[in-house]
Parts: sequence; C-alpha cells; structure tokens
Amino acid sequence: MAVGIFDSGLGGLTVLDACERRLPDLPLVYLGDNLNAPYGVRDADDIYNLTTAGVARLFDAGCDLVILACNTASAAALRRMQESWIPEGKRVLGVFVPLIEALTERQWGDNSPPREVAVEHVALFATPATVASRAFQRELAFRAIGVDVEAQACGGVVDAIEDGDMILAEALVRSHVDALKRKMPKPQAAVLGCTHYPLVEAVFRDALGADVSVYSQPDLVAASLADYLTRRPEMRGAGEERIFLTTGDPRKVSDKATQFLRRRIDFTAA
Repeated sequence: MAVGIFDSGLGGLTVLDACERRLPDLPLVYLGDNLNAPYGVRDADDIYNLTTAGVARLFDAGCDLVILACNTASAAALRRMQESWIPEGKRVLGVFVPLIEALTERQWGDNSPPREVAVEHVALFATPATVASRAFQRELAFRAIGVDVEAQACGGVVDAIEDGDMILAEALVRSHVDALKRKMPKPQAAVLGCTHYPLVEAVFRDALGADVSVYSQPDLVAASLADYLTRRPEMRGAGEERIFLTTGDPRKVSDKATQFLRRRIDFTAA
C-alpha cells in the first residue's frame, strides 16, 4: 500500500511530512538522490536519466504511484516520462499542478478553457533548471490568461540548505527577492517553486512583505494526493513499510534529515 516520493535531495521531506500528517496510515517510501544533488544546475537529459533511475527504484520497492517532490524533475523530466517511459499500471505525478490549481482556484479535472483569474502578477522562485524549462508558465497557460509571471532563478539556495548553512540560505533568499522586486516591484502572489524552499518560507514571507500571498507546495500536494487516492485507491501499491532510501551516505543524510524535520529519520542505502 506504499506510495513513493522522489526528490533530488532533502527538500522532498517537506512534502513527505505534509503527506504523513494528511494520510497518517499511508506507508511512504522516500528516495533522495543525495549523491547527485542538486539537480537545478544540470541539463534536461541528465535530469531525465537520474529521475527515471530513481523512480524505477521506487517501483521496485512496491510503489505503483510516485510523487516527484522535486520541481526540477517535474519541470525537466515528467512530460517526457509520461509520454514514453512509465510502465503500464504505474503513475508518476508532479508537484506543479496542485500549486497552479490553487493559484487559479480550479478543481481537479476542470478542463475548461483558460480564463482570467484574480491574480495578475506572480513571482516565481525556483532553481535555474526549473526557470529555464518554463514548465510553470506552460502549465499555467492551460488554466489562466492575463497572468504576468516573473521568474527568479535562485542559485545557491538549495546547496546552502543541503549543507545545513541556514544563515547563507537566508541571505541568498533575501538577495533573490530583492532581484525579483527590481523586475516586478509589486507582485500579488509568490510561488515557492522548489520543495526545499518551505524550509526558508518564513524568510521569503518576511522579504516579500505581508501584502504578497505566498504559495508553498507541501500541504497543497498532500491534499491533492489524498483526493487522488480517494478516486484511485488501487494506486496505493503493494508495499507496506515506511522506508527512507538515499543514494548518498545514509548516516550523513539521516543526520541532516533529522535536523530538518526535528524528528529522527533513518535512511538506508538505495
């Protein structure tokens, strides 16, 4: 009955934590490709190859459904995977769509034509690879018209978080927000387009100001997963254990994960 969660590193733990709170009886198998993190500076083919390898490992662990809790993988690899790679009976879902559905106030399965929405000026903070893919703008265009998106590639933030250097991460966030505001002085909404960023969400909120609505992914993805499994209960898979896997050093990754979630997390080698 396990569902897989894949990320290039530790950021996807923010999604796992939200899913555990929303679905406490659902076994989750988490795989962090810490050996190859970060993905945000890699090219599309490299991201695709690493992502398919990771998802295949989760399929082998008994997961029929895998959540790509990595915006870079969702942006650079998911469409190609859905078109030509995913085996019959398996599903892989990304983290963009729940975010965009919330931003555009759409329900799942609403395939009506794009329409005007309340928000007109949106700031997107993401990794360089996610920004370069323009996947967020592409998905948004399916659902809304008249929305101006200004994207800021937040170089260095994921590396700082993965290294546990939260002072540097905070300084980088404030620098990137300042850079965004020079291009879009008054955004109405800000999208945190990386699952690492909830770990510094308070810094984003403070730097953006109280008049900017901030959309963060973990709770939105957890709610979307709960809804999906209500409609497709057969996708819970055969696995029954909660497992944490990493391509990196299990001891080091366990210590960092424990620090991030403030509870003991023990990883094993993938």
